[in-house]
Amino acid sequence: MSPKKTNFNRIKRRDFVKKSIAASSIFIVPRHVLGGQGYTAPSDQLVLASIGTGGKGSSDIINASVNGRERIISLCDVDSSGSNKISRVTKKFPNAIFYDNFKKMLDKEKDIDAVTISSPDHTHASAAVYAMDRGIHVYVQKPLTHNIYEARLLTEMARDKKIVSQMGNQGASNPDQLQIQKWINDSSIGAISKVQVWSNRPVWPQGGKMPEPNPSAKPGTLNWDQWLGPCKQTPFIPEMHPFNWRGWWNFGTGALGDMGCHLIDIPFKALGLKYPTDVECSVGSVYEEMWTANYFPEGCPPSSSVSLNFEATEKNNLPLQMTWSDGGIKPFHPDLIPADVPIEPNGVIMIGEKGVITCDSYGSDPKMYIKGQNVIVGEKVKNNEPEWGHQRKWVDACKAGFNSSEHLSLTSSFNYSGPLTETVLMGNIAIRSYMLREKGLNGKSQFIGRKKLEWDGNAMKIKNLDASNQFVGRDYRKGWELT
Repeated sequence: MSPKKTNFNRIKRRDFVKKSIAASSIFIVPRHVLGGQGYTAPSDQLVLASIGTGGKGSSDIINASVNGRERIISLCDVDSSGSNKISRVTKKFPNAIFYDNFKKMLDKEKDIDAVTISSPDHTHASAAVYAMDRGIHVYVQKPLTHNIYEARLLTEMARDKKIVSQMGNQGASNPDQLQIQKWINDSSIGAISKVQVWSNRPVWPQGGKMPEPNPSAKPGTLNWDQWLGPCKQTPFIPEMHPFNWRGWWNFGTGALGDMGCHLIDIPFKALGLKYPTDVECSVGSVYEEMWTANYFPEGCPPSSSVSLNFEATEKNNLPLQMTWSDGGIKPFHPDLIPADVPIEPNGVIMIGEKGVITCDSYGSDPKMYIKGQNVIVGEKVKNNEPEWGHQRKWVDACKAGFNSSEHLSLTSSFNYSGPLTETVLMGNIAIRSYMLREKGLNGKSQFIGRKKLEWDGNAMKIKNLDASNQFVGRDYRKGWELT
């Protein structure tokens, strides 16, 4: 909640109460007595709105309301049909005004203190920049942004404008991760040289040809122009909304964007990793013709394998290789993990000098394997809050203010989740570069990006293939430029 707006409103209310008391001998009953246990006075409520109310956005704004403790005044989604869980939210907050254009909402609703942003990946940055520019605190779904340029922009903007921020990788607030961090800090498995991360995504259509537009199929309740956001004007494509946009680079960030911020978060934080030094990948191919692989560079591949290298850190004194695989490709069992222990559909394995640490999605169910010892299972910490209180902690930090202890204790504010997102999206630069080709002297197309790409993190630049740098950012439609 921006001090300029919310604190001013509180001061006005408190001044009014003080003057009323001074002018009257009436006994004032404490408001918690009048309102009952757990009552929060309107002047102490955070005023919230949501952008992208459907899908994951429904639980984001509901959790941010903290069981009605805070006040939801407006909801925004490009789809006004009530589908995709939107009606669930509008029924829960019947007094909230509904919009299909977030700019109109933020321009009109001047009392908004904070907003949850859970729209498709390609509009995260546009909505967040528009909100932060107005002093509004932001909670943005993972991945933080569609590309690395946007992640850096949001990180710097949140710091400069003193915005309380949080990325929606809720596993960052899972207390199970604290056990992993303790094992690392105690050097229980020694220095770590390799981390393996994997996911069963994509679980949506991916790896084929972009579906054909069909303007006549567009529902009257869908604001397609707003859905496109910064992307070039394109006729309505039925298969994109509400979910299958994930597999197309114009709109989504593929399997890495969907699960990378959940899974890579675990070693990135525990080991204190910084920007990777290089990235390399290999991707799965589909053959519908003999000896000729499908070529659809506008879409994400059916599967991929990525390697990222990192320098030693204060928490880990060895250079480290991190591998990522998706499309159902899992790593093989390290020596210390018994053969009959299944490799889960999503997870992390950290291989050290003396042992191995594993966990499932969101850092859950951590285990440590050390030679000659029985498996050590992390102690379960009871937490009954939805998504481990990830949204509620952000709300508390908004109310406490920028640089408060509540803010500094957030597990995914942009000063951390920005660099994390950049690291995740480095994999996508490699995947997109893998499909780059140009005609050689013989007139035949040659792939030019199928090599290790060297990265200058501070400059946000691939050093050894300039053509790859087009994927660091994107082109923006007029009216949607980011500055």
